[in-house]
Amino acid sequence: MSAPQPPGERFNFAQHLFELNRGRAGSVAYIDDNESMTYGELDERARRMAATLLAMGLRREERVLLLMHDNNDWPVSFLGALYAGVVPVAVNTLLSADDYAFILGHSRSRGALVSQALLPMLQKAMVQPHEIGFMLVSRAEGASPPGAAPLRDEIAKHAPLERVAATHPEDIAFWLYSSGSTGKPKGTLHTHANPYWTAELYGKAVLGLTERDLCFSAAKLFFAYGLGNALTFPLSVGARVLLMAERPTPDAVFKRWTKSRPTVFFGAPTGYAGMLASPNLPARNEVALRLCSSAGEALPRDIGERFTARYGCEIIDGIGSTEMLHIFISNRPGDVAYGTTGKPVPGYRVELRGEDGKPVADGEIGDLFIQGPSCALMYWANRAKSAETFQGAWTKSGDKYLRDAAGNYVYAGRSDDMLKVSGQYVSPFEVEATLVKHPAVLEAAVIGAPDENGLTRSKAFVVLKDARAGSPELEAELKAFVKGELAPHKYPRSIQFISELPKTATGKIQRFRLREMEAARAR
Repeated sequence: MSAPQPPGERFNFAQHLFELNRGRAGSVAYIDDNESMTYGELDERARRMAATLLAMGLRREERVLLLMHDNNDWPVSFLGALYAGVVPVAVNTLLSADDYAFILGHSRSRGALVSQALLPMLQKAMVQPHEIGFMLVSRAEGASPPGAAPLRDEIAKHAPLERVAATHPEDIAFWLYSSGSTGKPKGTLHTHANPYWTAELYGKAVLGLTERDLCFSAAKLFFAYGLGNALTFPLSVGARVLLMAERPTPDAVFKRWTKSRPTVFFGAPTGYAGMLASPNLPARNEVALRLCSSAGEALPRDIGERFTARYGCEIIDGIGSTEMLHIFISNRPGDVAYGTTGKPVPGYRVELRGEDGKPVADGEIGDLFIQGPSCALMYWANRAKSAETFQGAWTKSGDKYLRDAAGNYVYAGRSDDMLKVSGQYVSPFEVEATLVKHPAVLEAAVIGAPDENGLTRSKAFVVLKDARAGSPELEAELKAFVKGELAPHKYPRSIQFISELPKTATGKIQRFRLREMEAARAR
């Protein structure tokens, strides 16, 4: 496969996708919970949206909030904004009114494209100062409140915009907010060229997606991971996409697997663990999966091996970030090393650096730095965090990794989660991955907690498959189990059984929440 060519001096990502699919006008692009939409309809509706946003008074580079459940109006809204040169700010649908109030003030969005079910929460946020001048409501039913109009009715009033905004590849195209696994989310600015590069370097070259695939992502479109899975990648090859508005519970996913029969599924480790533990897990002959993807956190070896044994289908585990837009280290189809994140994606450079800033030797844990063409420009209005993360051509991921003898990268935890116990580094993820091998354990998270002498000791929070099974005897059994699998100093000195772990909407464990809980308990 020849190397992808950089975009030209004038490049608009929405127009790029429309031109790629001119010959597929009658082919299905999206299937949501209510309808199908062809590539021709996507092109027309998105350009009507572009004309509508300009008619609403938005100008080039001004922001519009995109707060919408996954349905066919989402790609119409996102691509329509890009086509017009307006910047969509895609946000999590599971946030609080206070979070939305912060985002409205931070982004200074001048309009909102919102699902009807989310409108009350947005209106609650708008009690705080904001610049929203209009709201277009997706799947509106009944009378719209003041300042709001049904999205489809409004775009039907406008002819499709003929002239695309003359954007440059490095013009700001859209914002995403970081998931907040380590605190307050940050507005991350991406260009028109960035999704092009993720499609060329990962969607096509690594995953090998084709127009014959039906893609289904548990991660929603407003996440960097979900945006690639359910928009950038499939539309770059003319594939079909299955969208689901509801939460990706095991039963909701199984329903789509067996009825719509997607060929490629994109999930996260937490989701795969929950599905494998479900009594409703479909049989191999009930699904059509040829490939699965995992990101968000490192995939434990045991989960990958059990899933492949069940379905004969590999899970391609990789690491990406909001800052890099999608995955930059990954396993490959036909070359999966479960328990590792694989090797750098061609087109990206990776370095592991020690505390002195110099590269570490193989087998040693270091901070992960990445260089590649899909890197974000900066965090909006946050010079300190921008300088900390975007260091020249390199991006500091905030993750700890080591490289093994085979050249595969092995996750060692977030930089701020690493523990030093008895003078030795302990990776929380390594202990967690060992605990979930035990047949009684569904999920686990490990943090550092001070003992009575003020020394750091590891503590595990464990979610059991049977919540009633927690006991001192099981705690002792789990400690012994970890001791038998890892170096003795790595076993958790204490274990607390809990009903669920605090997580972001992407399924990332928020260990800082556990540390806060532990600090509050100790006071």
